[in-house]
Amino acid sequence: MASQKRVTAAVMIIGDEILSGRTQDTNLNHIARYLGTLGVDLAEARVVPDDEDEIVEALNHLRGKYSYVITTGGIGPTHDDITADCVAKAFGVELYEHPEIIAMMTARWAGELNAARRRMARVPVGGSLVKNPVQGPPGFQIGNVFVLAGVPAIMRGMLEDVGPRLEGGAVTLSRTLKVDGSGEGVIAAPLEAVAKAHPDLSLGSYPFFSQEGYGSQLVIRGRDPAEVEATLAELESALAAVGVAKMTRLDPAP
Repeated sequence: MASQKRVTAAVMIIGDEILSGRTQDTNLNHIARYLGTLGVDLAEARVVPDDEDEIVEALNHLRGKYSYVITTGGIGPTHDDITADCVAKAFGVELYEHPEIIAMMTARWAGELNAARRRMARVPVGGSLVKNPVQGPPGFQIGNVFVLAGVPAIMRGMLEDVGPRLEGGAVTLSRTLKVDGSGEGVIAAPLEAVAKAHPDLSLGSYPFFSQEGYGSQLVIRGRDPAEVEATLAELESALAAVGVAKMTRLDPAP
């Protein structure tokens, strides 16, 4: 049974190619949605360059602050794939060539393991493997840190082996109220008042503009279904009191 305590995670996206705009990251959205189904809140995401000091500093901060850290990128065969080195340094351990990965690569490449390929077999001492059901070597886990590939299809495959290892919390519920024809200037005060009355919930406003008109989607997020539902009704009443007439609940009650 899922714990009622809050379980948190951070994602660290590693790679100069993300920061330069050459590669568009699509992993963060998938990870956030996947973790949400397990009752793990994605609380922070960082993009860091291929710089050892910055990776080590960021990783040590995140792994001390959150329940779990998931990294993506930097575990390939080239010189700038330094994630394994940085994770080992952050934990103060050495890297070694994992015999299972060596055997796997030997079978795949008929024993032709050059230095570049052997880089992908390195795992920090004390680490365990994260299965890669797609192609290539696995990722690894050490402590509360999971090191995954950056290629989206491979990362998603690895993530399926991460999920069962996580201690889930209470799943966060979400309810959305669509308000048409009223701007944020109108809805801001009642939204703020309701938010202050329910500090354990998250209330957000997300405006939209289209050919059909404008308005906002107001999202209430929380772990207590009864409180979320009651707050939704309270918000509707508060908005009606300031003249908001067109409101639509977009998702069904839990």
